[in-house]
Amino acid sequence: MLSQRALNRALLARQGLLEPLDLRLPRALERVGGLQAQYAPSMYVGLWSRLRLFARDELTAALHDRSAIQGTLMRVTIHLVSREDYWPLAVATRAARRTWWLRAVGPEAPSPRAMAAGARTLRRALHEAGGTLTKKEIDALLGRRRAHGIGLWIDLVRVPPSGTWERRRADVFAAAEDWVGSDGSDVSERAAIEHLVRRYLTAFGPASARDVASFTGLPPAALRPVLERMHLRELGEELLDVDGGPLPDPATPAPPRFLPTWDATLLVHARRTGLLPEEHRPKLFSIKTPHSFPSFTVDGAVAGTWRHENGAIVLEPFGRLDGATRRALREEADRLAQLHA
Repeated sequence: MLSQRALNRALLARQGLLEPLDLRLPRALERVGGLQAQYAPSMYVGLWSRLRLFARDELTAALHDRSAIQGTLMRVTIHLVSREDYWPLAVATRAARRTWWLRAVGPEAPSPRAMAAGARTLRRALHEAGGTLTKKEIDALLGRRRAHGIGLWIDLVRVPPSGTWERRRADVFAAAEDWVGSDGSDVSERAAIEHLVRRYLTAFGPASARDVASFTGLPPAALRPVLERMHLRELGEELLDVDGGPLPDPATPAPPRFLPTWDATLLVHARRTGLLPEEHRPKLFSIKTPHSFPSFTVDGAVAGTWRHENGAIVLEPFGRLDGATRRALREEADRLAQLHA
């Protein structure tokens, strides 16, 4: 049986939050299971926190050269992933994303036939427009209701210069088959789901089957046979892991780290790790703030929030911090301020 502290250190190690990762950007994205990307600066801060060497223009360049891709993937949420990971993750989650959207919209949802027709219309329009259209143009072409879910019938990606630090409004789209290449037809759904499960456990394991379902957005019934045939490492009564997944000594010191809004380590699938203490969860997530706040950690647990203001990082701790902790946080905060400069 693994203690919560052991699971905490395993998560931090895999996410590059214990020791920074010495990996090139696309490989780092694969290692951490992608990054949530609803708010463009979150991607930059998330990578800065996890990589030993990271410059802001490195990610912008990767978006332009298409080695990093932004698309709607797990849990119908925008993620930043490597180009190589895009199609396996898109294929693995496609059916679940479509089912979720139809259920969420309810009786007023356009029929699947109408959505398929809209996808054909949009594909032609993208070709005629030279490959990209804005959200406003897609809304005008299809009507807002169809446009809202059209990315589940034609795979769309967000393309630069939109969705970058320099231009945060992410409102320019392209067909993934054109921007990424291929159309995903060479990836079977079975292989894609296995790929997604391995990515998740590599990045967030050890984890339960319920955790895998929570992160991926796939129904437990669909995951169960996949997990059984993958012959994963079993730890304790219900935890699964990939072979060779790091399990650091629970006593390993965890330096302070700064996390952006929507950081996936704070979501409920990772509750087992105690990274976000339950008494602090309402301070980050609420009906009014579903996106959470930027936060910082002390000894592997969220201990407060931060914001960038007037060229500096302002800390708002949840409790009293000792002098050594304040100094370590300030040193890290000054580095983060340089990222914003």
